[in-house]
Amino acid sequence: MKQKSYDALNRLSVEDYKGMEKLPVVIILDNLRSGLNIGSAFRTADAFAVTSIELCGICATPPNREILKTALGATESVQWRYYDSTADCIRQLKTEGYCIFAVETATNSVSLEKIVFGAESKTAIVFGNEVKGIDEAILTLCDGAIEIPQLGTKHSFN
Repeated sequence: MKQKSYDALNRLSVEDYKGMEKLPVVIILDNLRSGLNIGSAFRTADAFAVTSIELCGICATPPNREILKTALGATESVQWRYYDSTADCIRQLKTEGYCIFAVETATNSVSLEKIVFGAESKTAIVFGNEVKGIDEAILTLCDGAIEIPQLGTKHSFN
C-alpha cells in the first residue's frame, strides 16, 4: 500500500467546488466557544460537500485566526451565514423546508446508527456549546434529536 500523491487525488478548485451540487445538509453551530472547533466543522463540511454552515450566537466568524488554523482553507469553499440567535437561524431554515435535528443526549433521541435520511430531504444538524450543549429552548425548536454513541469517559466530540 502506498499513499496517493496530492496530484492523484484530483481535488477541485475552490471555484469548481462552489459550483458543484451539495448535499441538502446544513450544519448549525450553536454558541461554540472554540474557533478551533468551528474551523474543524468547516473542514468537515468541505469534505462532505454540505450546503452551508450557520454560525450562531457567540461563535466566531472567519477570518478568525483559530478558525483559519484548523479550517485549512475550507472557509473559502464552504458557504456560511451568521445569526445573532440560533432560534432565528432555525426559524429561517424551517421556512426554507429544512427538518432540524439536534445532536444531543436528550430524551427520545435516536441513536446515530438508526437514522436514515432521504437523499432529497433537506436536513439541518445542530451542534451545541462545548460545555453546556444545546439550550433547552433550542431543543424545543428541533424536530428530533440524534445521539452519537460514546463508550469512553467523555460525552462530547467538540
